[in-house]
This record gives sequence, C-alpha cells and structure tokens, in this order.
Amino acid sequence: MQSKVSLPVIKRLPKYYRYLSDMHKNGVVKVSSSELAKIMGTTASQVRQDFNCFGGFGQQGIGYHVDVLLHEITNLLFSEKKLETILIGTGRLGRAISGYLTAEAKGYQLIGAFDKNPAEIGGQLSGVEILDIADLETFCEQHHPEVAVLCIPRQSAQELAPTLVAMGIKGYWNFSHYDLSVVYDGITVENVHLGDSLMSLGYRVRND
Repeated sequence: MQSKVSLPVIKRLPKYYRYLSDMHKNGVVKVSSSELAKIMGTTASQVRQDFNCFGGFGQQGIGYHVDVLLHEITNLLFSEKKLETILIGTGRLGRAISGYLTAEAKGYQLIGAFDKNPAEIGGQLSGVEILDIADLETFCEQHHPEVAVLCIPRQSAQELAPTLVAMGIKGYWNFSHYDLSVVYDGITVENVHLGDSLMSLGYRVRND
C-alpha cells in the first residue's frame, strides 16, 4: 500500500505525528480534519485525502480520536525493530547529529561511527567507538547496517558512495552536498541542506 503513497504525503506524516503527540500530552481526546488543517497550514480536504491513503483512520463527520490517530501514524513511521545506522564524519556536525540520533530520534540505533582523522579514531561518539574509515567495508560485511548518516564534504561522499551502495546500505541521511540518488537507483536519500534553509529564511524575512 505504501508504494502508492506520494512523497508529499509521506513528508507530512512527521508533522501530523508532532502535533498529535502534543495534543495527546495535553489531554485532547478528539480532533476534526478542520482543526488539524488549521495547525498544519493546509485544508480539511487535504487532511482527509492524506489519511485515506492509509485507510482513513476514522469515520467522516465525527472527527478523529487523537490516541487512535497517533497510534496509527506511529506504526507507519516506526517499527519495533530499529534501523541499524552508521555515521560517517565525527566533526562538530557529526557529533551534534549523533547526539540527536541517540537521545531524540525514534526508530534508529547508532551502531558505528567512522572518520579518517587520526585524532578522532579510537575515541567515543554517543556510546560507540570511532573507527577508521578504512575499516568501513569490514564493518558493513559483519553488521549489515541499513542506514548511513553522511556528515562529510561533497567530495568525500562522492568517493564513498560506490562502497556504501555496494555494501547494501539502502537509506541515507545526507548532510553532504552530493545527492547519491541522482547516480544510484534503489536507494532512499533524505538530503539536508542547512545552507539552503538559511537562504530561504533570509529571502522570506526580507520579502514577506
């Protein structure tokens, strides 16, 4: 069923999850599509269309039970088995991201960290040992990670990409400026461009 769901709908699921989590914490029992649309910045029709992609989650006209809706969306976004994840690049960005992965993110387990800097190798990052990038293939052969977080420059990501894809890693949280999905089929990439976000913010502040 999920193969038929469009990417924009999938990208809205985490936003639904955040708002519904807050409602649940605040004791809200029921919410209408109109109320959800208002806080989501969309329309009631869009909310209903989104939920219909996954079976509807309720009966039209009587609203949605927050706990039921949150439970269903949680099941869509997470599974009991966490995705085993490696992180490449343990500088300032890598350390910040690893902290988020281990303390805040649900559904992921950091099992390995890699760097080429001798000063980093052998140290600890969020509870895992930092290994030499030269050991990446051996590690992947032994542990079969499903996700790689790339906190390295574009050139380094481009050089590593063939190895990562060949080792069977299907998911990439990509903070480099090299988009693996342009070159490689059959993988899923979430590109995070911090600079793009700041430029968009600046434009909107100046022009709104």
